[in-house]
Amino acid sequence: MSKDLHQKLQMDHLTTWTTKAKEVLEGRTIKEVRYLNDKEMNEMGWYKRPICFFLDNGEYCILSCDDEGNDGGVLFYGKNGVLPTL
Repeated sequence: MSKDLHQKLQMDHLTTWTTKAKEVLEGRTIKEVRYLNDKEMNEMGWYKRPICFFLDNGEYCILSCDDEGNDGGVLFYGKNGVLPTL
């Protein structure tokens, strides 16, 4: 694969997921923030308790350590802020 084609595919991938992220999050309001409860952690099969938040349209977001949902993850914010898993 040529370098130019590889770069184009990377940009297409970035554009696709940026569009999806904007569709899900942009303009939304966070209505509730908390850590997962014991039942939710059990249902996920996780050992780490991450932050979850609920949006004004009823959607929820859960922080995961990877895109396969293998365990809870941290939330970084600002320059040095971290909300850890518990």
